This record gives sequence, structure tokens and C-alpha cells, in this order.
Amino acid sequence: MKLIQTQEQKLQQVQRLSQQQMLQVHMLEMPLTELEENVNAELDDNPALVKADEEIFDNDSTDSSTYTPSADHDSSDSSSDIDDEKSEADAFAAHTEREERESALNNALDRMTGSDEDIPTAAYTGASGADSADYEEMVYGDTRSFYDKLKEQMGEIDLSKTDEQIMEYVIGSLDSDGLLRKDSQSICDELTIYHGIYCEVSDIDRIIGILQTFDPAGIGAHSLQECLLLQIERRPDDQLKPLMRAVISEHFDEFTKKHFDKIGSLLAIDEYTNKRVCDELRRLNPKPGASLGETEGRNVQQITPDFIVDTDDNGNISFYINNGNIPELRVSSSFSELMETYRNNKDTMSRREKEALLYAKQKVERALGYIEAIKQRYRTLTLTMQAIIDWQRKFFQDGDEADLKPMILKNIADRTGLDISTISRVSNVKYAQTNWGTFPLRFFFSDGYTTDDGEEMSTRKIKLALKDLVSKENKTKPLSDDALRAALAKLGYPIARRTVAKYREQLGIPVARLRKN
Repeated sequence: MKLIQTQEQKLQQVQRLSQQQMLQVHMLEMPLTELEENVNAELDDNPALVKADEEIFDNDSTDSSTYTPSADHDSSDSSSDIDDEKSEADAFAAHTEREERESALNNALDRMTGSDEDIPTAAYTGASGADSADYEEMVYGDTRSFYDKLKEQMGEIDLSKTDEQIMEYVIGSLDSDGLLRKDSQSICDELTIYHGIYCEVSDIDRIIGILQTFDPAGIGAHSLQECLLLQIERRPDDQLKPLMRAVISEHFDEFTKKHFDKIGSLLAIDEYTNKRVCDELRRLNPKPGASLGETEGRNVQQITPDFIVDTDDNGNISFYINNGNIPELRVSSSFSELMETYRNNKDTMSRREKEALLYAKQKVERALGYIEAIKQRYRTLTLTMQAIIDWQRKFFQDGDEADLKPMILKNIADRTGLDISTISRVSNVKYAQTNWGTFPLRFFFSDGYTTDDGEEMSTRKIKLALKDLVSKENKTKPLSDDALRAALAKLGYPIARRTVAKYREQLGIPVARLRKN
């Protein structure tokens, strides 16, 4: 068969986020503690961004200590830069190049100094834009879940139909940290009973072995020890690898208790090598699922509420966004003085001074973009939280979890006019402090279940009833899924037995025979 190469023209529309949009995406995802760190880092990095009560551009701001331009001299000194031994043609070319660069620099400065109204100034306060949604909404990037990303890797390997079903079930059984805490026998029983998939324990073990080859290393491990060993096996072979393997497989208890000196003695290695081994072990990820999940994928050391919601005695609900230690930000007003200096001394300024001004312009534009990203974050959070409160008003008034109505991302997206991916970004890793406790925003979202009569119920409410039934059952004769179905129907929740099994699994409640005392 003869291969023929052909060229083809195709018109395709591709949306790419600008640098400013990427900044807004990044800041929208940040919880408060992370945003505080980011603001402080930006204040240190960008001299044009200041706190409201500070000034930055000193009189000597254009000095080389603030900005070091290129080593080129001003065009008026060009004749001294050209060596006497150079040819007249080389001198002319160098002079022409300098004139072109000087002209480009002047044009760049002229574009940023039109009138006094063009001088960039901005400020950010906690109340700015709180009641306004008059801004352009962006569709924010990737919203794939932990489950979806593992399924993508599953699609890259050849599996039989049965193996695919087993793999999907195993992935669905992973905890949020990426570990698999169900044993293979339990998974085998559940597949047989609830899904009609007949397999052997050896098949489950084989599929788990395949899953453990997925990224990131450590996914699908049954324990922390196995998780760390899987990550060690992925390391390139070096002198530390066998020592790291020995620590986790043979001296894991000493490692978890941080008895590093004892580990060095047991391995009979010197202090320097022992330190290197322990440092490398500490770099391993105990929660590999964190690098895949959107919600669980953040290393949040402390819960700091992003929203403070208050309900008074009359049931009136108000809220505000917690700005923590984020200062009021603005661009230094001294920049206007720099622009005035350029307008009044344009013809006499040296190249070095003009380059310093161009450097300042770039920093100011970055500061303005940063301030606008914070403002847009505030507006988006305000819109989203208000919509959630309006939808779940009954819960915020009485704190009864059973009063939470079915609510999905699309409901809030439709109510706010924002994109679903935007609502997803806002809801991830953010918390709301209420009169009834502090909850992750995802807590307020739940699917709905529609009965045969057309009544829509919150799955959360059904799960609460199911959990209550199991807690009160006779532990010597635990209720089967069919018995639980009948009991729920009497309480007004007419759901199918397979739905009972699904909700029971989601609640982490084992089958009846495993609940028996």
C-alpha cells in the first residue's frame, strides 16, 4: 500500500486565556490563606504595587539601583563607543541601530503618556464592586474531577469489558487521598451482589495492580506504607533508593515516630547519608489523590472561612467576605510625577532615564492587572454566595441539614449568570462560617431524587434517614438493603433497592453481613 502525504487547510476556532484571565482563574481558586500569601509575595516582587498608606517611587526611583538597563549608551555618545579601528560602514550601522532603538523607546513612552486622565490609578477595598455584576464573565479552564482524570488514563490501556467495569468500580472506591481502603474480597462481593459482575479476588488484585501504575505514583495503595513504597519504586535507581525502601518496609514504625537517629543506627549508615535518606522520604506524597482532585487537592493546614454568614433572631441573613489580613492595594501616585517629568524633559532625558520609565510602566500595568483580578474575585464570590444563600435560605435560618434543598452547580450558574466551571472554582476549598458551624461550600450542593409522583427530594435528606435507620437497627439482625428500602418507603422516601445500596456505599456503610455483631 502506497502512502501519500497531503496538506489540508482547516479553519478552527480555539479559545486561549490571556495572561490576565489566567491570573483571575488562579486567584478565584485560592482560599483566603493562600490569597494572603500571594498578595504579600506580589507586594515584595512588584515595586509599583503598594498598600494604601504607603508610597514607593522615591526621588531616585529611576536610579540604576532600582532598574539596571542594558549596557548601551545614549545615542549622543555613539561616536565614543565606536573604536577608531572600525570601518566607517560599521560605525554608520551601529549609529543607525541606536537611532532605531531610541525611536522605538520614545514611541513606547509616548503611548503611555497621553493626558493626565491616562495616568493609571486604582484602589481596592473590601466593599468595592460588592453589589455590581457589570463585568465580563470568563469561562474558566479545566473542571475535570479526580475520577475523570483516572478514567482518562484507563482509556490509554487495553482492557476487556469486564476489566473496565471492575476498574471503574475500584476507582470509585478510592478515598479522597487516593488510597484504597476496601479489601479485594469486599470489592468482589459488592460487584457480584449489586452489579451482577462475577469475578475472582485474583481479578480484583490484578486490576488494582494496573491502577497502581497510573499517575501520580501511590494511587490505589491500601495503606500509607504501601503508598510510599510505590513511590520509591518509581524513583530512578541510585544509592538512596534501596535505603529508602529498607526504611519504609523494615523500619516504618521508627519513621512514623521520627526516630531518625535510630534509623541511622539500624541501617548502619553515617549521619550525612541518613539525613539525605530521611529528607528524600519526607518529600514523598502521603496523599497522592491531592495532586488530581480539585477539592481535596489543596494542602490546607487550617480552615479559615472565606465567608461569614450571620442570621439574626428574625431570620434575616447577611454575609460578608472575609478579607483576612489582605491590605488595601493601589498603584503608587508617584507614577504621575514620573510621567510629568517625561513630558517636561522629553528632549533632554538620557536613554537610561527613558528605559527606567518604561520599566516602571510595565510594573504599573502588572499592578493594575493584579488589583483588577482581586476585585473580580470579590465580585464573583459575592454573587455566588448570595445565590447559595437564596437557594438554601431555610438551612441558614434553622441549621437543620434535612432542610437543604437539591442544588447542583448548574442551578447556581443559571441564577448568577456565571459559567458552571466558575461556580466549581468558587466552591472548591472554600468555607462558610454560619451560626450553625463552618462548612465547605460543597456541603450545600446535593443531587435531587424525583419520586414516581414527581416530588423532588434532596439525596442528602434521604442519606440522613438511611444513616439513622442503620444506627438504630438490631446489630444481631442488621437490615438488608431490601429491608432498608421498605423502611425508607414508610418514612416517605420511596427509592429503589439499588439506590439504597448506592447511598449506603457513599456513606461508607458496609453490607448487612459485615455489620452483624
